[in-house]
Formats: sequence, C-alpha cells, structure tokens
Amino acid sequence: MAKIVVADDDADIRDLVVFKLEQSGHEVLAFGDGASAVEACQRDVPELALLDVMMPGMSGLDACRAMRADPALAGVSVILLTARAQESDIEQGFRVGADDYVVKPFSPRELASRVTAVLQRSRT
Repeated sequence: MAKIVVADDDADIRDLVVFKLEQSGHEVLAFGDGASAVEACQRDVPELALLDVMMPGMSGLDACRAMRADPALAGVSVILLTARAQESDIEQGFRVGADDYVVKPFSPRELASRVTAVLQRSRT
C-alpha cells in the first residue's frame, strides 16, 4: 500500500487514524506536531501526509506550505484534518495546497475512503 505520515497533537485522534490506516494496509509514521512531520517527510518521502490544521508550533497549514515549497515534497499528497469547518477555513486549506480537507469529527471509514481516493488520483 502507501507510506503515510500523520501529524495530530491529539493522541487519541492520532491513534485512531493510525489504527484505521494500518488496518487498511498502509505503513504509517505518526507525529504530534507539524515540524516533526515535515522533517520525517524530508528524510523519507511518503505518498501522503495527513495533517491536523491546529497544532502548536508548526500548524498543518504551515506544514503543507513548507511541503509545497520543497521541490522534493511538492508531489506528496496532503489531506488536512480539522475541526474548523467554515467555508473560509476550507478555502484556506485548498489555497495552501491541500488535496482534500476532512472536518472533525469524522468517520474513520470515510477517512479511509478519502485516503484511497487521494492516493488513486495521485498515482494517475
């Protein structure tokens, strides 16, 4: 399957996401902040990064911007996870380069479907 980096400062959500993705056969690396996730991506480029928007330090938006600015990471697909559901928040997520935007609370099954869809699009 795919190598996926997950960054969320909420350990319960992070563990749920990791569990669901591993259950789907993916190799998952999990982090509690955006900076660690970006560093991990630079060391070993994944196919996909799932980034929480609101994290202390480097937010998911900042991490997405950093990845899009790095030529080695520009092709990594990004899904933003967030409790921020206003239209302006979603627009901002897509403006920084996200491939998808999932609002919390989310269904683990829906998240797995979105991951599959984004990965399929990126492989074509």
